[in-house]
Amino acid sequence: MVSSNIFQPVSTEAPPAVFSTRTDHPVARLGIVPQGSPIGTNKFYANFFLGSQTCATWTHPYSVAWAKGRGTSGSWGMSIQHVDENQKVFGPNPDASPAQYFINPIGIQSLVLSAAEIGASTSITIDSISAFSAHVNLLPYTGASPAVTFPLVQGMGFVTGIYNGAIPVLQTGVFFQSITKARSPPKPGVTKYVVKLEDGKTWLLYAYSLVGNTFDLNLDSKTLAQSSSSFKGILQVAKLPIGNSLGQAAEQLYDSSCGVYPTNVRLSGQTSGIRGAYTLSFEKAGLTDIKLTMFALPHHIESFSPDTRSGVTNVQLNTTTKGIATAIVADSWTLIESLPTSMGFAPWSGSFGQNGVLSTTAVSTIHSIAASEISQDMRQQANLDSIYFSGKALAKFAGIVYTMHDLLRDVAAARVGLSKLQIAFAVFAANKQRYPLVYETGWGGIVSSASYVTGDLNADFGNTYYNDHHFHYGYFIYTAAVIGYLDPSWVLANKAFVNTLVRDIANPSTEDHFFPVSRNFDWYHGHSWAHGLYESADGKDQESSSEDAMSAYSLKMWGNVVGDSNMEARGNMQLAITARSLEKYYLYTSDNTTEPANFIGNKVAGILFENKIDHTTYFGMNIEYIQGIHMLPLLPYSTLTRKAKFVMEEWNTFFSNGRVDSVAGGWRGVLYGNFATIDPITAWKFFSQPNFDMSLLDGGASQTWYLVVAAMLGGAAEESEQVLHQPIRRG
Repeated sequence: MVSSNIFQPVSTEAPPAVFSTRTDHPVARLGIVPQGSPIGTNKFYANFFLGSQTCATWTHPYSVAWAKGRGTSGSWGMSIQHVDENQKVFGPNPDASPAQYFINPIGIQSLVLSAAEIGASTSITIDSISAFSAHVNLLPYTGASPAVTFPLVQGMGFVTGIYNGAIPVLQTGVFFQSITKARSPPKPGVTKYVVKLEDGKTWLLYAYSLVGNTFDLNLDSKTLAQSSSSFKGILQVAKLPIGNSLGQAAEQLYDSSCGVYPTNVRLSGQTSGIRGAYTLSFEKAGLTDIKLTMFALPHHIESFSPDTRSGVTNVQLNTTTKGIATAIVADSWTLIESLPTSMGFAPWSGSFGQNGVLSTTAVSTIHSIAASEISQDMRQQANLDSIYFSGKALAKFAGIVYTMHDLLRDVAAARVGLSKLQIAFAVFAANKQRYPLVYETGWGGIVSSASYVTGDLNADFGNTYYNDHHFHYGYFIYTAAVIGYLDPSWVLANKAFVNTLVRDIANPSTEDHFFPVSRNFDWYHGHSWAHGLYESADGKDQESSSEDAMSAYSLKMWGNVVGDSNMEARGNMQLAITARSLEKYYLYTSDNTTEPANFIGNKVAGILFENKIDHTTYFGMNIEYIQGIHMLPLLPYSTLTRKAKFVMEEWNTFFSNGRVDSVAGGWRGVLYGNFATIDPITAWKFFSQPNFDMSLLDGGASQTWYLVVAAMLGGAAEESEQVLHQPIRRG
């Protein structure tokens, strides 16, 4: 499979008529300047148009927030913060190892870029919004021209303020120790100041004017410095790492790269066989003949192409939840991934790919169970008041029907099951479920009508407010892929419906004017964000890393079934990137060096925010909840994202020596299903035991599929003791 541009639109047509249209989304578009494309609801900059508009935005390694008269500085400008590793707070017992959570302080106003014209009447707007960037404007009063504009781009090496004739003001909530003008400019036309704060940190301030303005800065007090004249140009600030040698290297780098700043990012990608490459090309302004300095996260560094790797420097700054960011001198990054192209619908292993054969003993055991499960009332189980739980039920039955057809070779029974699954799916394809989906134009997306009807903003996990769409719709897309694979004639009538769900969560192109680009997956962070239109002091977050991977897998398989090679390639690419980033930020082996040493003993993140990681869930503190939400659903991608070393360490930490058997309900099945990826013999024995207790299955899981996974990932037992056909693989 070769594609020179995998980011082709899925469609540019309006959503099908089965989705009614609404213009009354309950969340107002605060300060958003009208633009020609929908707004990213789950992106890093969303706090600027939600709630008080004062919660921070993390660009990494910096964060910025509208001060709005708050804090020690009392400023109305843009507050800039960077947190060092030693400022992390662990709790609730700071001496525990592992700690339940760590959090970075917020509200430290290290530097505030402001203007004399900015005060209590100031308003804030946001424009030029894309998947990677946005421009935030501070206006002296509503309706005025911006006094200062801040182009925010993920990974930006400087925080840049564009001054449009306002009088620059520099403030701090930490107190100035000194502000010193450099004796010689770092380059012609650039003025430099070294700013030392009372917390011992050193920042650099650069001023460059395209029209030849001079720039001066006079220290008026411990918290305020001001220029004596108006300025048309840019001010840029950057922080020096702690340590003399580190600081000197960083200062030299900043001196050489000041005067230019990123404004946006263009994403492109190509695939050829198992090799995939994606490129982040940075658009820039200012002194554009200078290469940009941008900060990369740890998972970026691992996959850089040789050309991109040549721009890696030794300048590093801490991030809040993603380890150490490294400065890269380049106007574009190209990253290389090995794609899981051999992965299909059957259980899969990275060590031996896909083995589609079951022994006669396994077939005999599984067939009777599958026949029972496939006879259940699919429509009744799926037709719920929750898109999420409905999708899980449909996906469960899709796995059973696929098993019956391809693995057990009972075509007649599979045909009957497939018909029932199609009828159950048709309720949703006709949008006749209890809370139909609607296309709402305020933000540009497909949302549940549940919150409209009930008034509950958390209905169905906040789907109406854009929470968890990739989880919810991913299950439907996967189910559609199975149905379409088994009945290609079904695709024609249902493709537009399913593709609309794809476009909602993963529109790849700005040519599609009905949905924002890549609502959920963050191509900078390497994973998705589940948090929608809710203001959050700790930024966006995501709980279920495994359902994140499921959504990418669903794109891959639907693309394969409908012959959309670009969609399939994007799904493969997202899966590969997600596997890499999860290993760094979500799923921790004992040798993980990205996250704090006194946190990785938790083995999983729990909930990962932009500013903290908390080993918990939104629905309880039971250890099976916290670990298990990163296991389900068990599908072929699971062995890609959850490596054997990790699974073994997690099991030994929390569930070995019989502890798993004290877990109640469906979570026990989730744990044993996960264990099947490293010890299929034990899992087979558990799921094949006579009179198996079906209450030990999660609502989105089946005994059939767990047995198939155990039988095919290493071999179950011919006589409950002997390996069927494949030795266990622990690579």
